[in-house]
Amino acid sequence: MTQERAVITFEEGWAHMEVGIARLKRILAGERDVSFSSEQYMSLYTTAYNMCTQKPPHDHSQKLYDNYKGVLDEYITSTVLPSLMEKHGEFLLRELVLRSKNHKVMVKWLSRFFHYLDRYFLSRRSLDSLTLVGSKSFTTLVGSCVFEEPKATVTTIVIAMIDQDREGQIIDRALIKNVLNIYTELGTELKTELYQKDFEDAFVQDTIDYYSKKAQTWIVEDTCPEYMLKAEECLQKEKERVAHYLHSSTEPRLMEAAQGELLARHIDQILKKENSGCKVLLCDEKVEDLSRMFRLFSRIKDGLPPVSKTFQEHVNEVGMSLLKQAVDAASSKKFPSFLFLNHYWLFQDYVRKILDLHDKYMGYVVSCFQNHTLFHKALKEAFEVVCNKDVAGCTSAELFASYCDSILRKGGTEKLSDDAIEENLDKVVKLLTYISDKDLFIEFHRKKLGRRLLFDKSGNDEQERSLLSKLKQYFGGQFTSKMEGMLTDVILAKDNIAKFDEFISNNPELNPSVDLSVQVLTTGYWPTYKSSEINLPSEMVKCIEVFKQFYQSITKHRKMNWIYSLGNCNIVGKFDTKPIELIVTTYQGALLLLFNEAEKLSFSEIVTQLNLSEDDTARVLHSLSCGKYKILNKEPNTRTISPKDVFEFNHKFTDKMRRIKVPLPPSDEKKKVIDDVNKDRRFAIDAALVRIMKSRKIMAHQNLVAECVEQLSRMFKPDIKMIKRRIEDLITREYLERDKDSANSYRYLA
Repeated sequence: MTQERAVITFEEGWAHMEVGIARLKRILAGERDVSFSSEQYMSLYTTAYNMCTQKPPHDHSQKLYDNYKGVLDEYITSTVLPSLMEKHGEFLLRELVLRSKNHKVMVKWLSRFFHYLDRYFLSRRSLDSLTLVGSKSFTTLVGSCVFEEPKATVTTIVIAMIDQDREGQIIDRALIKNVLNIYTELGTELKTELYQKDFEDAFVQDTIDYYSKKAQTWIVEDTCPEYMLKAEECLQKEKERVAHYLHSSTEPRLMEAAQGELLARHIDQILKKENSGCKVLLCDEKVEDLSRMFRLFSRIKDGLPPVSKTFQEHVNEVGMSLLKQAVDAASSKKFPSFLFLNHYWLFQDYVRKILDLHDKYMGYVVSCFQNHTLFHKALKEAFEVVCNKDVAGCTSAELFASYCDSILRKGGTEKLSDDAIEENLDKVVKLLTYISDKDLFIEFHRKKLGRRLLFDKSGNDEQERSLLSKLKQYFGGQFTSKMEGMLTDVILAKDNIAKFDEFISNNPELNPSVDLSVQVLTTGYWPTYKSSEINLPSEMVKCIEVFKQFYQSITKHRKMNWIYSLGNCNIVGKFDTKPIELIVTTYQGALLLLFNEAEKLSFSEIVTQLNLSEDDTARVLHSLSCGKYKILNKEPNTRTISPKDVFEFNHKFTDKMRRIKVPLPPSDEKKKVIDDVNKDRRFAIDAALVRIMKSRKIMAHQNLVAECVEQLSRMFKPDIKMIKRRIEDLITREYLERDKDSANSYRYLA
């Protein structure tokens, strides 16, 4: 048999609860030797439990809930608010932190006393939890006192202290952090943006005002590097403030505000600062300052384009300055025009400087500008302008080909180690990506490669192949396949020479008594070379016949065409003082051997006996009678060759050397190279047009031209007029026709 529990009236129960609440207030007031024993705590908990679990009408849950809030409000009103109202400045903040801490303690203990309300009564009625009621009470009553008064709010005090921190004064950062934690904690509990609305908005605006004033002063007083140094330091310290005492959510808005005032608003003034702006930093090679500029302006929206534009303008100006220096050198009286046309070594210094310039500013892009695509693009566009300018009538394609020739040619003007050659070839190929007439470079390079290979002037086959490999990687195999074939021909030629020597040793009756070396070239791989028929001396004719016999013995399906213009020979000139070995071309040798049969020969007689054109004959005679070595005497003794001239062997010729090379006047092959390239371009344009129309069937003129340019621009920039002419030619040849329904469109004819 159970004994019923005595009913507790609300007055009795609440009187007991008030005793505990009074003890709690004494604890919060800091009285010594005041605490709760476990028995006292359980007595209060039990009393509250019994008052809530009695049967109606003795269930006092609602009254307890209401009185719980009343206790908090009364304590705040009577104790907390007076203590806050009498404090100012930093003392107010300290008091607020203390009262907030005490309030948490009070809510914690009261929530334990009234725990049964939280567990059952509040959940069933969908009422605010005891903790939430406590937060609302504190926010409502304390907030109206310290968060809303316009002259002495907590926010204004905190912001003032932060401004002191910015000015380098020592402040209590822990105090600010604790105050701001009150904002965030109350906001979290109340599910409101208390921190943002009551602090962050005002703080961000203060940041804008603060740095606006600072920037206006610094931009006038400081140089560009000094300003950036201060700006970077300020931004770093703002970031540190977030870590020390601000909420992490403040960082994006704070940094945006500071960066906006320090950088975005003054970007033009910073970059164009007189005597210290971006261009000056580039000129003075201030790598550290440029790196800082990139770091700073990469933080703000649209901050980098103005920097990259300035970088591009500077690179372009420096490049054009080098170009002007080269043009001025070419037009200088020190260098006659004919010398420039035939000796590109005069401009190797220009090419070297362009390579070094690109190397230097690519280093800036990598190190200062962190490989950013905007700066790669700026560098590319700047060098595209410079590299597509002619230098005194020579295209960059021509000059780059000549530079490659100078470092790859045996005995060239560039004396470099193998590693240096490889490095320079890398640099050249990178710059070739900027020129629009890549096909023109390929043709010039093929022409010069041919001369290096044919005259054994190539320094190293591996280096030749290395350059072709680089070109193949950048431009595609179709542009290097011919040159790869040329290198293969040279290797095969060495095998043929060995076989020919073996053939002669096995057939001694065929021995031509003259040492002979023949290089067999594959038509199509090599550039086309001008060659005229010539009446060769009997010794040379016999050599050719023997080699023909040999070659027919190893292959029966190939036709040989002899290119005498590329041949050379060694003959001995028997002069009065001493015999001298002369290294001459086949044409020169054939002409000199005519004087074995006659002392004097006229120009017309030489032309008739050699069966050579007058132009070629005049060129050969000029080299032998008007050049450095006067092997022949000419009457009259003038510097030009005319049909009335008479020539005789110069028996009195002498030279300190026993072996000399008699050069031919260099011929200008530039026009032929350009003509060959233009011819190939016509074929390329035709192929592109047909390829496009075959896939599209019908296409408007403008779209066809645009797509054709896009397809071909990888190797050269097609001329629009040439494309129009090729379209007309394809219409004439019935590959295309004009569309009957649209005069401005074309139709593909299958």
